[in-house]
Amino acid sequence: MSDLDEGRLLADWHTLLARHAAVWNALERELQQRHSIGVSEFEALEKLAACGRGKCRAAELAGAVPLSQSAASRLTARLERAGLVQRALCEMDRRGIFVLLTDRGRRLYEEARPTHRSVLARTLHQD
Repeated sequence: MSDLDEGRLLADWHTLLARHAAVWNALERELQQRHSIGVSEFEALEKLAACGRGKCRAAELAGAVPLSQSAASRLTARLERAGLVQRALCEMDRRGIFVLLTDRGRRLYEEARPTHRSVLARTLHQD
């Protein structure tokens, strides 16, 4: 790789990181101010809302947010304490855990979704 190619590659990488940080921070700020949730909480609620019947396996939910397995587990515990989700054992495989969106969680997701989309439109289409 030439020095010029490497320089372009690094410039593209740093541009991507800066854009990601700007969008993430704008989402975090507005979701917290308007709905008292963070981006990770919103992404988890959105994943659950998109899953069949508002539930999915805990491992599947962990894959929907950019967190380690243990951080995703702590996120799920926070959502559960807030009454936004419930955990349930899989009836067919007692080792499997499902996470279910509660009515309260669905309402919060529906209230926060327009804020999320507005911030995305504003920050991603600012060029």
